[in-house]
Amino acid sequence: MSRRKRYAIVGTGSRAGMFIDAIAQTYAEHAELVGLSDLSHTRMNWHSAQLRARGLTPAPAYHADDFERMLAETQPDTVIVTTVDSWHHHYIVRALDAGCDVISEKPLTTTLDRFQAIDAARRRSGKSLRVTFNYRYAPAYARFRQLIAEGTVGKPLLVDFSWLLDTSHGADYFRRWHREKANSGGLLVHKATHHFDLVNWWIDSLPAQVFAFGGLMFYGRDNAAARGERYAYARYTGEAAARDDPFALFLDKKEAYRGLYLDAEAETGYLRDRNVFGEPISAEDTMTVTARYANGALLSYCLVAYAPWEGLRVAVTGTRGRVEMDVTESVTHLKSDSAAAAASKGAFKETRIRAFPMFGEPYEVDVPQAAGGHGGADPLMLSQLFAPEPAPDPLRQAASFRDGAASILVGIAANQSIATGEPVNVAGLFDLEAD
Repeated sequence: MSRRKRYAIVGTGSRAGMFIDAIAQTYAEHAELVGLSDLSHTRMNWHSAQLRARGLTPAPAYHADDFERMLAETQPDTVIVTTVDSWHHHYIVRALDAGCDVISEKPLTTTLDRFQAIDAARRRSGKSLRVTFNYRYAPAYARFRQLIAEGTVGKPLLVDFSWLLDTSHGADYFRRWHREKANSGGLLVHKATHHFDLVNWWIDSLPAQVFAFGGLMFYGRDNAAARGERYAYARYTGEAAARDDPFALFLDKKEAYRGLYLDAEAETGYLRDRNVFGEPISAEDTMTVTARYANGALLSYCLVAYAPWEGLRVAVTGTRGRVEMDVTESVTHLKSDSAAAAASKGAFKETRIRAFPMFGEPYEVDVPQAAGGHGGADPLMLSQLFAPEPAPDPLRQAASFRDGAASILVGIAANQSIATGEPVNVAGLFDLEAD
């Protein structure tokens, strides 16, 4: 048997679990987890205990201050980076310079200077750098890409895209470290990097110019006060007054939250359950972006983080027609016997794609279904990452460095536009065409 490929993971919050399980269990015949690194030994110990409970041997654990020692002692082929977004560059650069390939969780990074440091390390090292855009693997989104690639709309001219985060998922970004733009780049970088990547991929073009508006209009202390709401507690766990708060998250109610966050607070000082109407919050919760693409197409995009249901509505109109997709991912407080629940299919609650030929009859498009996280995307992406012979990739779902760059540069340009009130030329930030 050929040597198993060696992986190390830095950043062991909840997102790391998907990669740990894939390497240590699903693809253990071909992959080997040789090291974990984090600021918290409590978090690493929790993941190790989960592996032992399944009869698996955990990997050695290293404090983040000993990252170079981990690389030297464990000799990974690939480092997987799943830390707080603003620290991605810190570990990507060091791993590349140590001669390792890198797989980074999205977003690649949060600011232009950090991106430039990553690009310089990639060029001087000659190593591979990939970004895990799992939504590309969702069967519904892949079908949408296929329709456009087959010429259903002709040349794409306009993309109209709305993404709604509900008061469960959307609020969670304002409980966590994401609520501070210094950590996440705001939702236009952290979350919308998914969406901008889908647009770039669907219409097979690169962003050229970006203009944006955004504001904190629902969460935060000032907005709560303006609505006559008062929340005296800074966090939710342990607060009796928060018992009936619909925005509350209690870390002592779920094993993973206890093990990864509540028990680790003494080491890290990180509170996973901060009040969404507290301070400080510097990320926007309401955003609109207009962009022009290299192929001439225009994008109209909006993101809201406090909707009563979660999902998307997207339409691409071109020279030969239009395709539309509606996806309901979740409905807050949806009852199991409701009509919406009864109609739900696959990993999403409901998905519908319709095609409108320019001079023909509109028709419904069959949407393939798959089980698993992110609309069935996660298992397919993990197979592409860790299987010894990945499946053919005719839709180019495997994201490259340039794909990761193109998506975050829309968000970085949007943040710059919000700050200055001016449109931003993406080529002035980085020449994607030349890369």
